[in-house]
Amino acid sequence: MQETELYGPVKEFLTRLGFDVKGEVSGCDVVATRDGEVVVVELKRTMNLTLLLQGVDRQRMTDSVYLAVAAPKNSRQRRWQECLRLCRMLGLGVITVTRRRQGDWVEVVTDPEPYQPRRSAGRRLRLLQEFNERSGDYNVGGSTRRPLMTAYREEALQIARYLERRGPSRLRDIRTGVGGEKTDSILQNNVYGWFTRLSRGVYALTPMGEKALSTYQSFLQP
Repeated sequence: MQETELYGPVKEFLTRLGFDVKGEVSGCDVVATRDGEVVVVELKRTMNLTLLLQGVDRQRMTDSVYLAVAAPKNSRQRRWQECLRLCRMLGLGVITVTRRRQGDWVEVVTDPEPYQPRRSAGRRLRLLQEFNERSGDYNVGGSTRRPLMTAYREEALQIARYLERRGPSRLRDIRTGVGGEKTDSILQNNVYGWFTRLSRGVYALTPMGEKALSTYQSFLQP
């Protein structure tokens, strides 16, 4: 669907709502007026930065600015949901157009309204917990495609190093030696495959664990 193909359905939709609609007015793709109310709609095939910047610029003319795009194939897609959240933060409305045999379907996904982010106490708590449980700053901000040191991985490495030095050990001795809060669950869940259970309450290091100690050697404190 081209940008010009969005104009007809959007104009028809606004006209049914009682607006007088005209295209390409003072640089705006669509301008609609009704009893002193002014609505500006910018058209693009897909949501992108150019469209967002255009929408923000049009807010200097009116508070009622919408971005109209072809409806995504999957409205639950993470990127689309993030774009919608960004539009809400910017106070921009979003309209989608779906092409159908029986006629195009126009939907107002969100209206331009003042944005108040919902705080998540749980996410804040997990953020601070992860921050406080790390013993140091081991990651370079902005890093991608490289293993990152988390509090969980750091404690798992401490357990691995303990087993490397002491050999197969009882759980209570490992717990005392490492002093971590998650020692039991790390050994029992064995997420990374670094440990093996030799008998009830006795654990040892696997070859994968030995390799991990070599890989993360620079992260380990002496």
